Amino acid sequence: MAEQRITYSEYLHLHQILALQDGGTASGREITHDEMHFIIVHQSFELWFKLIINELTTAKSILSKEQVPESDIPIVVHHFRRTIEILKLMQSQWRVMETLSPQGFLAFRDDLGTASGFESFQMRHLEIILGLDKKNRPGGMDPLAHFKKLASESEDGEKAWQQLLKVSSEDTLVDVLTSWLARTPINGSVPSDEGDEEVVSTFIGSHLESMAKHDADSLARHISLGTPNIEKVEEGFSNSQQAAADFLIPEGSISRHRAGLLFIESYRELPLLAWPRALIDCIVELEQQLLLFRHHHARMVERMIGRRVGTGGSSGVDYLDMTTKPRIFTDLWEVRTLLVKRSGISDVENPDFYGFA
Repeated sequence: MAEQRITYSEYLHLHQILALQDGGTASGREITHDEMHFIIVHQSFELWFKLIINELTTAKSILSKEQVPESDIPIVVHHFRRTIEILKLMQSQWRVMETLSPQGFLAFRDDLGTASGFESFQMRHLEIILGLDKKNRPGGMDPLAHFKKLASESEDGEKAWQQLLKVSSEDTLVDVLTSWLARTPINGSVPSDEGDEEVVSTFIGSHLESMAKHDADSLARHISLGTPNIEKVEEGFSNSQQAAADFLIPEGSISRHRAGLLFIESYRELPLLAWPRALIDCIVELEQQLLLFRHHHARMVERMIGRRVGTGGSSGVDYLDMTTKPRIFTDLWEVRTLLVKRSGISDVENPDFYGFA
């Protein structure tokens, strides 16, 4: 029997996709050209969210291994880089949305009812898989509580609720990244080595001394230049050093994953750390692009509706602006405050460990 030919439209289910721009209503009301535009842009976002979730899930599954082969790190970086490019593309889609005038939007806004972007279960899935802490969500908005309510209203609501429950019970990217960083070889020592804690403690002590020397030199330069309010400058350096100690030794116990992160960032030129460094850079850029996406969203909404209450009952633009404040990968951002120029820190011990084979 000859193999049946599949057409382009069949492969992509184009006829089904192109029949889905009815505004979710069976009332038969006519969709205006502006509302068609609004629907298609948001449907495009949701397709991109699906791909992002797939990329992040795959990356997380690789990083969650008890021992991640070095050859797998470039694969993880690839998934993150694709996600970054998707987020950049999604930011540009807000420019398309901005071709909708305020009056054009108001003409059909009431037909949305209480439907809100907050109800994008894929965006909530994305946030959960990354590791956005519930306490960092602005305005007391609890997506799980909201989707639990929606679960009682429809079969699709129940499916979304169960999906979010499942991902909420799993490790996040923050979790698996923390475990991976904790296994970073520091001056040739790994956690399973005898005396590893002493090696890590010595590295931390040496770095804090380098920070203190760097800050003392900077303070002396400020004094020689006659910087005003020098007491405030000195206080700032002192606070920075205390914050660094608290970051690396929280509550008196060494944080090995933060020490590993600092080691990678401090010795970025070492061959063995090239891909780990690229992975960290990708995660920082990923979060940066997500923040920019949120910022562009807020500005588009402000341009469209000003300071109106959101369709879902939120404070609208004020709420969207609050979503740009929290950081998910806080350690990756904070460690940059601790960095000292390469000439100001000691050379790595056991350098052959980090060289090319």
